[in-house]
Amino acid sequence: MASPRSGNPAKRAQLAGTAPSPATPRDWIAAARPRTLGMAIAPVALGTAAAFNAEGYHLGIALACLALAVFLQIGVNFANDYSDGVKGTDAVRVGPGRLVGAGKAAPTTVRNVAIGFLAAGALAGILVVLVSGRWWLLLVGVVCIIAAWTYTGGKRPYGYYALGELMAFLFFGPVAVMGTTYAILGRITEDSVALGIAIGAISAALMLCNNLRDIETDRAAGKRSLATLIGRRASKVLFVVLMLVPLVILGIFAYALAYGIAVFAVLLLAGPAMVIVAMARTPRDLITALGLTGLTALLYGVGLAIAIWGGPAGFVSAV
Repeated sequence: MASPRSGNPAKRAQLAGTAPSPATPRDWIAAARPRTLGMAIAPVALGTAAAFNAEGYHLGIALACLALAVFLQIGVNFANDYSDGVKGTDAVRVGPGRLVGAGKAAPTTVRNVAIGFLAAGALAGILVVLVSGRWWLLLVGVVCIIAAWTYTGGKRPYGYYALGELMAFLFFGPVAVMGTTYAILGRITEDSVALGIAIGAISAALMLCNNLRDIETDRAAGKRSLATLIGRRASKVLFVVLMLVPLVILGIFAYALAYGIAVFAVLLLAGPAMVIVAMARTPRDLITALGLTGLTALLYGVGLAIAIWGGPAGFVSAV
């Protein structure tokens, strides 16, 4: 007989006397976590804008980079659902339910869907290389796919060793932004470095907010996230710092962009997110903050990209 902590969530549900209903199309869409797609769209928009600002632009490469980022983001979401589900980490959740953890879909099915999206991302990456002719980007793509799977998958998932925020910063920040710029131009610009740091900080803040929400269940499951290591108070302070970094960088760019000041409208989202996180007492308080942070990433990236396209040269490139 399988134990309640076995790797089969459906059997755990049966032992608990419940019969989980099969996943609906809405459940599958929710499992793809559409609210996180801003983390994929924003850095590509910024990387494309940085290339445009340096007098280089290629729509085909930009779209292929966008497809690569979106497919990898969805793939890592399903991979996380699968890995956390079979490990039992998602057995008790405060946020949106998961397919495997709730016993709504077979682990192998969710795993195969994850692999399918990661494979689609790999094909988009190959297209980027074929169009741009920059073959060493294949190595970057392989590293990205490995990072996507090993966030919570494998024998030593880095998400269980307090590295989730760092990896979110790197891969959804500098790697994505500078990678897009390099694919288009064949070089990295000063703007792409600054923009990568900015959007990477928001991505790390989003990851931290998620882990802060799950701090108690992660501790119970033995998952060592950054939040479980440094505690609630330090996590809240770090979240605010991470959200302020992109605003400082925005101030530098807005100084020389005709429409840059308009991007500060993201404060209508980032401000409440910081207040909610600072005052949060229960995990449910942080669900709204997660949504606001995700929207901040999307609007910051797309908004600043539009401002760069519509204004004079970025200040960082001009000095």
